[in-house]
Amino acid sequence: MNNSCCSCLASSCSRRSFLAQAGGALVSAATLGAASPSDRQKPILQTLKVQPVLAYDFYKRREATSWRPWGGILTEQDLAQEKERIGGELKALSAAMKLPLEVRPLATARTADEAAALAKGSHDVTLLYGAGGNQKVLETLLSPSHWNLLFLRHRSGPAYLWYEIADPRLLRKTVDQRTQPGLGVQDVVVDSQAEVVLRLRGLYGLKNTLGKRIVAVGGASGWGAGGRQAPQISRDLWKMEIVDVPYKDLGERIKRARSSDALVKRCAAEADRYLKQRGVTLDTQRSFVPKSFLLTEVFRDLLDEYKTDAITINQCMGTIMGMSETTACLPLSLLNDDGYMAFCESDFVVIPSGVLLRYISNKPVFLNDPTHPHDGLVTMAHCTAPRRNDGQNMDPARILTHFESDYGASPKVEFRKGTPMTVIDPDFASQRWLGFLSEVVDNPFLHICRSQVDVAIKGNTDKLVEEMRGFHWMACHGNYLKETGYALRKAGVDWLVV
Repeated sequence: MNNSCCSCLASSCSRRSFLAQAGGALVSAATLGAASPSDRQKPILQTLKVQPVLAYDFYKRREATSWRPWGGILTEQDLAQEKERIGGELKALSAAMKLPLEVRPLATARTADEAAALAKGSHDVTLLYGAGGNQKVLETLLSPSHWNLLFLRHRSGPAYLWYEIADPRLLRKTVDQRTQPGLGVQDVVVDSQAEVVLRLRGLYGLKNTLGKRIVAVGGASGWGAGGRQAPQISRDLWKMEIVDVPYKDLGERIKRARSSDALVKRCAAEADRYLKQRGVTLDTQRSFVPKSFLLTEVFRDLLDEYKTDAITINQCMGTIMGMSETTACLPLSLLNDDGYMAFCESDFVVIPSGVLLRYISNKPVFLNDPTHPHDGLVTMAHCTAPRRNDGQNMDPARILTHFESDYGASPKVEFRKGTPMTVIDPDFASQRWLGFLSEVVDNPFLHICRSQVDVAIKGNTDKLVEEMRGFHWMACHGNYLKETGYALRKAGVDWLVV
């Protein structure tokens, strides 16, 4: 997904440069035919479409009576200046998002008919500037078929009428209960462009998560007794399309891949290039690495065939090893570094959180086994960590065996100390997720899963211990707690920040 990557470090760049030297031919493991790298399924990024609308009105003086409501847009000149101000803010907003965003030209609405026409648009989000206008205009604009944001000015420009009455009149209809469809208190922003960006980032993540197609090799699953309903919850709540690829099918694909001398040689060359990268050391049998690259190509073929960028592997602690003569650990790490979503264990308790966080952050995510929090610390570990954790640069890694099997190739990624990380703990029922901010403090080498990181908990450790649910956690570089919480509320999932 990132265009700026260091050619000496990025596995995707190494892959492309090698193919260029080989004449640009790529052998498909599924068809054993020829295809160019440009034919491969790319990471899928659905653009978030935003329609900004300025609601306003002008008012005529009447002697000896109140004739105008609050608000600083009184003349055509005021209106022109406000349109220009909003235009500048929208340009800055698009740049700040750093995600695919389509901001449509600013529209205005003074009448219910104008509002009704705009409400029928094909956009995802209505960004409503509540400068003025009557309540019917705003209610018409706030169609429940779109996500809606209401922006109000206090100090960032002329004061807006709805800065005074958004809650008591628009949301609560002059009573105590909030009943406005399509708008809640969390959708109202005063002055802050950063808060608008935060919400749009959350909605971008949600749009790209809902309806996600994901290949499940060996079928869909969920960790433990509590996770038995997780695949169906993912289909119902998150509208995910789970494509079941049986292991028999995978085995045949691996056999066909091995029958192509050209593909085997190319994967061996890619493995050599990978092991020569700065920061990479080998501490397992070298033969496991080219087999990992071959398995990666088989996974890529599945993504091509099913036109998606997400894959998960069930029974990765056993079944896949005999078929591939390696482990899925390194292939999943490689795919995550190249902008795809690749998860071990097919645990659909946690996978929706990985997809959501991946899109919100625009960075790879780390599905991990948590440990017992104590003394302000917790260890997170797994054998499939990505290396491009900041979205651009590769972290150092030792290539070891998968811990439990002492077999195959698994990266022990060295996370950068001092880096903030968002951590999500989903519950089994996807009714309430927990999140907290952490900071990397150490990369130990315990007798546990290979990629292991100690993080300082930036919150209440005792509360975290009390509130933990589910099992697997999801983490990524940066602080995306607010964006995640905003998206979850839109999906109907409660959110607790420790």
